[in-house]
Amino acid sequence: MTTPHEPQAVALRVADIRYAYGKTVAVDGVSFDVRPGEIFGLLGPNGAGKTTTISIVSGILPPASGQALIYGQDASGGSGRARARMGVVPQEIALYEELTAAENLRFWGRLYGLSGAGLEEAARRTLDLVGLTDRAKARVKTFSGGLKRRLNLAAGLVHAPDLLLLDEPTVGIDPQARLRILDVVRDQARNGRAVLYTSHYLEEAEQICGRLAIIDRGRVLAAGTVAELRRLVGEGPVVRVRGSIDGDGLKALAGRCPGVSFLSADGDSASFSARDPDACSGLVRELFGSGLKLDDLRVQEPNLQSVFLKLTGRELRD
Repeated sequence: MTTPHEPQAVALRVADIRYAYGKTVAVDGVSFDVRPGEIFGLLGPNGAGKTTTISIVSGILPPASGQALIYGQDASGGSGRARARMGVVPQEIALYEELTAAENLRFWGRLYGLSGAGLEEAARRTLDLVGLTDRAKARVKTFSGGLKRRLNLAAGLVHAPDLLLLDEPTVGIDPQARLRILDVVRDQARNGRAVLYTSHYLEEAEQICGRLAIIDRGRVLAAGTVAELRRLVGEGPVVRVRGSIDGDGLKALAGRCPGVSFLSADGDSASFSARDPDACSGLVRELFGSGLKLDDLRVQEPNLQSVFLKLTGRELRD
């Protein structure tokens, strides 16, 4: 009987990969698995190592050490069997502006070995999938940013890959286009495809990913389901304050409040986690009675921002 951790049940296995640009370490011992039918997220700020990881998995960059396996095949191998099973949607738009939407998909389809009637059907199917059938004959240079992002996704799907690598596929687009892309990605997972999804949008990652890894400065800091990651900061509320912040003073203040943990101080803001509502109330009373000049105080449920704060001591910003 196959278990989820055995190789045949894993679409993508990334094992301790490392890569450096000169003296700058971009990926430092990253490991994770992605299973068929799952959306696995790599969540982190710009420069965290997400794109380099995607480049290694897609075979563009060879890892300095470690290995990425696509259904058991080495992604950096020369046979091309691993690459044939994946579709890559890069952060940069990979489209030809002077070609029409359909011509772009035919171009990418041919690179993946499609031809004839099969190629035409794949282009029609994928245009319909991303809602661009009515723009099939329009040149890409006339498209908005959101339409280009949707066609960029279609180019990675035209050959019906088993593994989909998405690098920030919704960056810089309007909410309507973003929702359409997220719906398409969910459908791919429902149809059994494995999806590796990178993003620095916290809310987006919480909505779409079954499991995810938080990555920063080339290292995976924590991995699991959203619920598992939230438990890293406890089940109680998170208190965030802004104003004239004295990090050492606030840390000492938290130490006087039972059930309260100091998370971070970053510039003019600081965050705490509270074990329960009573601990939260005690912290708020202590804050208001401290004489500190606070411009804002907010209480929120624990989320991925809270987790990132606890792990890195700073907020994940765009």
